[in-house]
Amino acid sequence: MRIVKLKPEDEAVIRQIAQILIDAFADFSPAWTTLEEAVAEIKESFGTDRLSRVALSDEGDALGWIGGIEQYDGNVWELHPLAVSPTHQGQGVGKALVADLEEQVRQKGAFTLWLGTDDEDNRTTLADTDLYPNPLEHIGRIQNPGRHPYEFYQKQGFAIIGVMPDANGPGKPDIFMAKRIR
Repeated sequence: MRIVKLKPEDEAVIRQIAQILIDAFADFSPAWTTLEEAVAEIKESFGTDRLSRVALSDEGDALGWIGGIEQYDGNVWELHPLAVSPTHQGQGVGKALVADLEEQVRQKGAFTLWLGTDDEDNRTTLADTDLYPNPLEHIGRIQNPGRHPYEFYQKQGFAIIGVMPDANGPGKPDIFMAKRIR
């Protein structure tokens, strides 16, 4: 496996990544339901304030994709999105993509990498709960009965730094995570 910069002219790989976006999120309130939506997301990643990295197999097939968005004058970058082909999940592809993005933004002078990971499907104990008046109390007791990806990110060194209650509708929070990278 190798991780490289995704370029706009990589049309075949972009189509593979679009299918990965659809497949990887199919079971969890999918953000991308059509190839056109997924390709549009990928094309946004070619902006000047963005990074777009793809994990390729030895044969040149896309295994996963990660994007980064510059914020706070480059001091902070958002990880958005991360998707790994379901047939390659659990094999270190996501971990390698996160490590690569960390190195890319570290070289650009960033201090922090952050992400939001929605719970729209009642996969954590933060979902379907009134998180007010004390969201931090709920965060301190979070559990993961539905295999939510926040635990994957914790294994990569990210910490939960907050939550946006009802971000995706009543009882559907966005979980904010961050990691100091230098």
